[in-house]
Formats: sequence, structure tokens, C-alpha cells
Amino acid sequence: MRFLGHSTVRLELAGSVVLTDPVLTGRVGPLRRVSPQPHRDHYGDADLVLLSHLHGDHLHLPSLRRLPRTARVVVPRGAGRWLRGRGIRNVDELAPGEELVHGALRVHGVPATHSGHRFGPRSTHGPQAEAMGHVIESGNHRVYAAGDTDLFPGMASLGRIDAALLPVWGWGPSLGPGHLDPPRAAEAVGLLRPRVVVPVHWGTLAVTGLPQLPGRIGARMRRLLVDPPHRFAAAVASAGAPTQVLVTPPGAAVALDGVQPVTP
Repeated sequence: MRFLGHSTVRLELAGSVVLTDPVLTGRVGPLRRVSPQPHRDHYGDADLVLLSHLHGDHLHLPSLRRLPRTARVVVPRGAGRWLRGRGIRNVDELAPGEELVHGALRVHGVPATHSGHRFGPRSTHGPQAEAMGHVIESGNHRVYAAGDTDLFPGMASLGRIDAALLPVWGWGPSLGPGHLDPPRAAEAVGLLRPRVVVPVHWGTLAVTGLPQLPGRIGARMRRLLVDPPHRFAAAVASAGAPTQVLVTPPGAAVALDGVQPVTP
């Protein structure tokens, strides 16, 4: 497993290379990458791509066009035609409650509490599809990729989770609705009870120039590029949860040595 930044994680499971919400470029609209740009070796062999929702920092068309044309791209149900119209051909749709089989993998669509509109919750134009997460199952391993979400009670009903990829912040100085901050992400751990959790959605993107501003605004943004996963880990420890938090810098491999899957 490798955390490539923002919500992008490379998973190697049962002979497949899976990418979640790939953002691979130096820019995403007005946002600039402040962590290392992923090397092609870490995404050029992807064969399954899971998209949690339509926002531009999760469904990023320039990044999808960097992937092999053979990669199977799974988009929330209702957005397949729109995505194919932008040149992405090998597209499947999935919705919460549905299941997709890819080789030896089973991908379960699960709910998320987040806007599903391409241009945000206040827009009435453009594509819309229900935001979702994914549980990727391979033999005795189950990985939960949350995408963007706030807490929802159904987290406690997702079944056994070996590893959870949980968002703990975003790309700006504040969070809008439908996101987890460090304390709420720690509450999610209490519902999910995973063996390990990797904090994602932090330390990767920022509004161009914002971290370089002098004074309190710039200082706050610089802290927010570093602090959220550590605040999250402290909150999980304070709650007494047995979950192991694997704080991993963007671009680095996740240190899974010694971590064993939960037995059924």
C-alpha cells in the first residue's frame, strides 16, 4: 500500500493494482500540490480505479487520462455516460449497496455523507451522482476507502475492516459540510473498529500561494498541511481504541510490517 497524496492510495491486492480517487498532477484547478508528485511507477500499472464522487479533487480528468487505457474505472452510478463523454472508455458504475467483481477482488459500494454534485452542494447544473465509499475484499483482507464523508451510523455496520483509509482534513483553512476533521475521524474509528487506519486527505493540496502568506493566515495553513493526522492519532489513542494509526507522509509506502489481518 502506498499513500500517493490527498485521497489517492495504491493498493496491491490479489494480483490487482487498485487506485482510489487518483490525483496525480501538480495542480487541480486553483489548488497546487505541496507534496511530491506521484511517480509513474506508482500508477502506470493500475488496472482498477475507484472513484468515490464527482468533485474535481477526487474525479480529476487530467489524472485519469494519465492512467493506462485498459484500467477499469468505477464511477458512482449515474455518472458513467458523462465520464465516457470526456474520453474515459473503460467505465463501470457502482452504487451503495451494490457489488462489483474484479478478478479475485470484490468491491462493495457503501454509503457516504457528502455532496455528490460535480460543482458542490449549491450548484444546480452539471452531473450529479450519489457520493460513496468502497470496501475492497480479497480473501481474508477487507479495506475500507471512505472517500469524502462525515460520520454516519452505518459505519458500524460495514463488517470486519482490516484497514481503513479515513479523511482527516482537506485542502483549505476550513472544512465544509460532509467532511471529517481529526476528532470526528477518531469517532469514525470507534464505529468501524479497524485493525489499522491510514489518515488521508491531508498535506497534499492548498490554494495557490496560501501557505506562503505572512502572518496568521499563512501560518495556520502551514500547520494544517502537517498537524491533522497527528491530532487524529492522538484522539484515537485518547479514546483507548486498539486501532493502530499509520501516519504516512504523502508519497510514502504505508508501513504495514507486522500488521496482521483480523480473523473472521
